[in-house]
Amino acid sequence: MSDRLAATRLTPGDVLRVGAAGLRARPARVVLSALGIAIGIATMVGVIGISASSAESLLRQLDRLGTNLLTVQPGNTLFGDAAKLPLDALAMVRRIGPVTTASATGDLDAGVRRTDRIPEEITGGIAVRAADGDLVKTLGGRVRSGTWLNAATEKYPAVVLGSVSAQRLGLGRAGGQVWIGGRWFTVLGILDPLPLAPEIDRSALVGFPAAGTYLGFDGHPTMIYERSADAAVADVQAVLPRTVNPENPEEVQVSRPSDALAAKAAATGAFTGLLLGLGAVALLVGGVGVANTMVISVLERRREIGLRRSLGATRGQVRVQFMAEALLLSALGGAAGALLGAAVTVGYAYARDWPSVVPPWAIGGAVGATLVIGTLAGLYPAMRAARLSPTEALATT
Repeated sequence: MSDRLAATRLTPGDVLRVGAAGLRARPARVVLSALGIAIGIATMVGVIGISASSAESLLRQLDRLGTNLLTVQPGNTLFGDAAKLPLDALAMVRRIGPVTTASATGDLDAGVRRTDRIPEEITGGIAVRAADGDLVKTLGGRVRSGTWLNAATEKYPAVVLGSVSAQRLGLGRAGGQVWIGGRWFTVLGILDPLPLAPEIDRSALVGFPAAGTYLGFDGHPTMIYERSADAAVADVQAVLPRTVNPENPEEVQVSRPSDALAAKAAATGAFTGLLLGLGAVALLVGGVGVANTMVISVLERRREIGLRRSLGATRGQVRVQFMAEALLLSALGGAAGALLGAAVTVGYAYARDWPSVVPPWAIGGAVGATLVIGTLAGLYPAMRAARLSPTEALATT
């Protein structure tokens, strides 16, 4: 009674060496096939990374600026007319216990121009507003150049420009004069951008006393900004309408500017799905390229397959060999794509002055996607190679 010969088992190291040898024999084809996988993975990792970096930048802005800022502005009367806030509205807000600081601005019927020779109808999209002396403190803003209004300068024709206003007027630093309401105003300062109050960025700000003296301001505030303790924001928000206008609280609108930034952070992924879809299409095309490469490889290596089978390799070992080649080919493209996507994220974030964020799950997803693509792309070629009989394969010329 004769013993049956048992096939030698392939160790994981053997499988890797055999698979890598098959790829090294055709380097140009391997690179081109892996490129499709790399493009798809790079697109997906880059989209996720850029979206996460943008959201992180906005969230850091929120942490820096605080979420305890509320704004108060007039709504409409019961008859649909524009309402007005009472003259003492700011003083009433400051009396609320948890309020730590409050300030106000008032809209003015005036335009600002670089010189008195520019026609009045050309406004440049810049609003002129009266401003309380605590405005910069309340908004957590900074003066980029010059100084802010104080108790002395707010009485005279002096103005502080928002960041956008200064740019549109062609002023890079404080100093000089601008034409407002038929007279010259000295530019005391220029503000840094205020993410929680973008309307201030497009404004020219004069003191309340000067606005009344030179620009006919009636004293009614049109926007009140207030900050309170974080734990008391909801309570303050509830009492503000009745505090500001006890007779007609329904004519008062209260909002929280940080909600807009939070919504923007949440919306950074609005187009992520579409871009991820494009990356998935590129990945699918890359998978088709890998499958095509493996099918051609099987056809070209029929004699090799027949020789291995005649020397004792089983169908399973041949199948594992070609599956290993497909997985290595996909992994090569996936690794290159993940590195490229991360590099794109870091470069784009650096250019936009954002923190660079590449979520670990994105890299993990990229690895998983390449393994799935490699498995699907290599399954049919591997099964086709395993079905070849030794005599049929060796007879191939």
